[in-house]
Amino acid sequence: MAETITSSVKPARVRVHPFLRQSGVFWVLVLLCLTAAFISPYFLQYNNIINVIRQISIVGVISIGMTFVILTSGIDLSVGSIVGLVAVIVASILAAGGSPRLAVPAGLLLGTVLGALNGLGIAFGRIPPFIMTLGSMVGLRGLAMIYANGSPVSWESTHTDFSWLGTGSVLRVPVSVWLFIAVFLVAGFVLRYTSFGRHIYAIGDSREAARLSGINVRRVEIGAYTIMGFLSALAAVLFVSRLDVGEPTAGTGAELDAIAMVVIGGTSTFGGEGGVKGTLVGAAIIAVLANLLNLLGISPFIQQLVKGVIIVFAVLIERQRQRRGTAKSA
Repeated sequence: MAETITSSVKPARVRVHPFLRQSGVFWVLVLLCLTAAFISPYFLQYNNIINVIRQISIVGVISIGMTFVILTSGIDLSVGSIVGLVAVIVASILAAGGSPRLAVPAGLLLGTVLGALNGLGIAFGRIPPFIMTLGSMVGLRGLAMIYANGSPVSWESTHTDFSWLGTGSVLRVPVSVWLFIAVFLVAGFVLRYTSFGRHIYAIGDSREAARLSGINVRRVEIGAYTIMGFLSALAAVLFVSRLDVGEPTAGTGAELDAIAMVVIGGTSTFGGEGGVKGTLVGAAIIAVLANLLNLLGISPFIQQLVKGVIIVFAVLIERQRQRRGTAKSA
């Protein structure tokens, strides 16, 4: 009996369906890049390409964490507010004369704790992820505004090593991009080769079956939201180091972008299926599309509309795919 339950939670379908779906979105990315190059002569210029991959890196770090959360069939709406709060905390430490060696760990620790609190509320308080993280989103944004008195926190830019994180480059590639690549590789390894990663998929596939097979569901859920909080804080550090200012409104809308990247990349909103490879492609699609619309002078409001339509369309496709799968199994 135990063997039957264990086999039922193995994410075997992850090896097939996401691969096919991710291949599809990859060709969408290729087509989008070709279209952008044809429409705008500026798209393939070096500075513009660097700008695109830099945009991918900062929000992409958040989307990697969102992948972990959505794979458990959860959601995190608080990531943008965590970015804003961590940004003003890091900036205030630097403004007070503190060293980046103090400010950066403090910011990362704060984000990690906030993510863990979300996980605790969901796992032990049995608060639905949407409600828990919605409350965190509103409360943490208000806390950031109160702490910064509603104003940006700036300082004399004397910490060149800290600014290097957001503006420096290695081999002509921005440091933030290298950090994003590192996060992507570590996340891919964790999901593919560790028991924690397998448990993430198992919980998203069937929470009850995962529990019956001996998986500590609460611990894994807390771990997923803790990772989300840490990566949100890392994005905040990159944001502050790039602009040399901590905005209490930093990260506004980041949850929308992250969710869009994950969903477009093929990760199921119902959990248990997908991965960071698809998220990388989804992040590239969002960044290239936004860049193209900017080059064409399209209003930012229309860009938000386009993102919303893309998310709904991607979820509809996923719903239809699941219905076809259910009909075939029946």
